[in-house]
Amino acid sequence: MEETFQPATRLRGIQKSMIRQVFDRARPGSINLGLGEPDLPTPDVVRREAARVVVEEQNGYTTHAGLPVLRERVAAEYPHLKLSTNQVVITAGSQEALYLVLMTLVDEGDEVLIPDPGFVAYPTIVRMAGGAPKFYRVPAARGFAFDAAEFRRALTPRTKAVVCISPSNPTGRVLAREDLAAMADALSGTGVYVISDEIYRDIYFTDERPASASEFYGGRVIVLGGLSKSMSMTGWRLGWLCGDRDVVRSALVLHGYTTTCASTVSQKAALAAWTEEAAAARAAIRQTFRERRDHLLKLLSDELRLRAVVPEGAFYTMVDVSEHGDSMSVAERLLKHGVITVPGAAFGPEGEGYLRVSFCADLPVITEGVRRMKEALKAVNRES
Repeated sequence: MEETFQPATRLRGIQKSMIRQVFDRARPGSINLGLGEPDLPTPDVVRREAARVVVEEQNGYTTHAGLPVLRERVAAEYPHLKLSTNQVVITAGSQEALYLVLMTLVDEGDEVLIPDPGFVAYPTIVRMAGGAPKFYRVPAARGFAFDAAEFRRALTPRTKAVVCISPSNPTGRVLAREDLAAMADALSGTGVYVISDEIYRDIYFTDERPASASEFYGGRVIVLGGLSKSMSMTGWRLGWLCGDRDVVRSALVLHGYTTTCASTVSQKAALAAWTEEAAAARAAIRQTFRERRDHLLKLLSDELRLRAVVPEGAFYTMVDVSEHGDSMSVAERLLKHGVITVPGAAFGPEGEGYLRVSFCADLPVITEGVRRMKEALKAVNRES
């Protein structure tokens, strides 16, 4: 008799994320306010260059680490780190970068501190690496602002690495310079690695571009970034990791065995992202998301009387639906009324009672989505 298949021990219990489980149950015609990717077209300057490269050039493998000229552009994004091109690896999106870094750093039993709420991939990949995900609360009671005391309490002698993401997925909050300084102070002398996820760094609504954790923690820091969000290039799979020389060297070996290299066409086209035309496109994308953010927040307040976080970056807000039930049951109810959102519980205990609502949709679509939300919540109230 054939034995039932069992995946390797490190993969047992790992399932699709709660986000994917909700998306998979959405009915045709649903409005997607759970989307984690821009709906805007990739800027013309990048698309033109990609088309030229496909037609005119041979596009075999690059070196494992990526095109040297592209790595130079990335290194120049972090002048304070004085990076050489050997300290940059171009990856198949920032999620591959996260995977490479955690698999490189984390040994059996190592603890990795992750924000709660935080992106669902962090704890899953830590477990796949044999580590133990631990959490520092970014308290809902404080509007999901960084709490230095909570962060210090979460550190232990077994903490190997700390993940920070600014702007945040799911809250849209930005870590202020004083927050990053407090984090660096708490880690001073510990030898802990900081993994700074900056994939949303160029989508911001503050006066200045958000600071990087690497500006404050000069020691063992690895920065993850990419063009997926800021240049609407999610499917192009173009990200990077850079920073600590030894970590990057080891991550490159793993990258070579798993991916060989990021898409050559995407790498060549990405060079156009550092042009003046691309900078203007990024500014226009930011303005579009600002208008959508303001439109959504006004509707949530005026039409639904719901309290929502005012995001300083990214394209999400956390909406307090606790008066209507737990986050999963509310998300399920909205799903039945043709609106996709993400239950806050997917991102950790601090997210419970909230929904992550995305504004990656045109203004009329957002308006219709909120109208459907209103109908769904009315139905909940009638039944309760």
